[in-house]
Amino acid sequence: MSLRTESVVAIYPGSFDPLTNGHLDLIERGRRLVGKLVISVLNNEAKHPLFSVDERMDMLSEAVEGMDNVEIDSFDGLLAEYAARLGASVILRGIRAISDYEHELQMALMNRRLRPDIETMFLLAGEGNSFISSRLVKEVARLGGNVSGLVPAAVENRLAARFSESKV
Repeated sequence: MSLRTESVVAIYPGSFDPLTNGHLDLIERGRRLVGKLVISVLNNEAKHPLFSVDERMDMLSEAVEGMDNVEIDSFDGLLAEYAARLGASVILRGIRAISDYEHELQMALMNRRLRPDIETMFLLAGEGNSFISSRLVKEVARLGGNVSGLVPAAVENRLAARFSESKV
């Protein structure tokens, strides 16, 4: 079912380090609601990312190939200002648990204060993805565990390669 509002531009921001199947679920569901969904990789070196912004953008591009109304971009600085520059009226965020909600509520209220014309839209994580986080995926992969079914196959391969490099 599509409820797409063609004139609406939405941003789905995140670190995507790495991209998970939970992210992909939100992308697929979110893109059906808007005319254009811009997946925006946050450039925040303070988080000590495993993958560079370019690598994360490449993984996203591979995963969303064929999704007609999805674009990939990156940003740093204030999300509300970035959204305004792109002409976005919606920020898409995912909620997995109550702990996510508390953090996301604070962010949404600050973004609303900075840019009252931009709304935050929350989508609940799908049942099968509610426990997946990039942090946990990296930890399992780093320790040699199986992350298939949690991330796209190309991401799984990149994780295996990255962690085998670090053991050399």
